[in-house]
Amino acid sequence: QVQLVESGGGLVQAGGSLRLSCAASGGTFSNYVMAWFRQAPGKEREFVAAIRWDGIMKYAADFVRGRFTISRDNPKNTVYLQMDSLKPEDTAVYYCAANGDNLLASDGHQYHYWGQGTQVTVSS
Repeated sequence: QVQLVESGGGLVQAGGSLRLSCAASGGTFSNYVMAWFRQAPGKEREFVAAIRWDGIMKYAADFVRGRFTISRDNPKNTVYLQMDSLKPEDTAVYYCAANGDNLLASDGHQYHYWGQGTQVTVSS
């Protein structure tokens, strides 16, 4: 059973920054594609970014517009989401996801393992 635990969320003013972390256990982390999704109040889950097992290839949603950066530290079994220039519309619960293949998918159904999420709130 693969377990994913997110942390690093909180309350920040517009224009500020946060770094989210996702710690993995129970699997071979270095072989997994990792991704971040988010779900805002009253809205459906949406894709944020994904990173290949070796960290070389990345894929991000258009709304990120260079503000967010996904990275991973395989020796620490951890994936990160650095969020800069945050906007109120970034307010959401952010979820970490994983799957044991090489596909950088934006469809959440392609990911088999999920964390419980961490709340990010951006004030005006």
